Amino acid sequence: MSDDLPKHLVGVSRFLSLVLRHDPGAIGLTLDTQGWADIGTLLARAAASGKPIARADFDRVVAHNDKRRFTLSEDGLRVRAAQGHSVEVEVELDLVPVAAPPPLYHGTATRFLDAILREGLRPRSRRHVHLSADIATARAVGARHGKPVVLRIDVAGALALGLPFFRADNGVWLTTRVPASLLAVTSEPSD
Repeated sequence: MSDDLPKHLVGVSRFLSLVLRHDPGAIGLTLDTQGWADIGTLLARAAASGKPIARADFDRVVAHNDKRRFTLSEDGLRVRAAQGHSVEVEVELDLVPVAAPPPLYHGTATRFLDAILREGLRPRSRRHVHLSADIATARAVGARHGKPVVLRIDVAGALALGLPFFRADNGVWLTTRVPASLLAVTSEPSD
């Protein structure tokens, strides 16, 4: 992980991602319908579950992780994951469709390429398909899952089909799906 955080804070970042994106119930936390959690409650539940997080460490992780995974509410009392939710309850981030800048890219691992080229990109357990505005970011995302390959998205074709594009608080581009016909391999994996 390339976060500009000390190793123990990378662990805090991963834990917060787990709780705020995938499994708030792991510490007995409930997210509201927009994915927000009260920070005081989050820290208390984490401590009660054997994962204490100092407020200063929490603040540093939220402010300085390189992927800007977390968003603070305007009043500074609540936090949520910027995107990537797979929790069972429907989380509505109040994202407004915006004009996506062509091109957009999706990074994946080569072992998933054949299925993606057959079926297209689907959110699977998440709410949205995650896209990047540049090849380097897409390649880094793909490398987290194996030997990376980058796919270029035909944004104009997606818009013609009525597919919406959103931009999360952290700059990640999101959409509901991308049909296989709108995908092209841009970056072959390097040996």
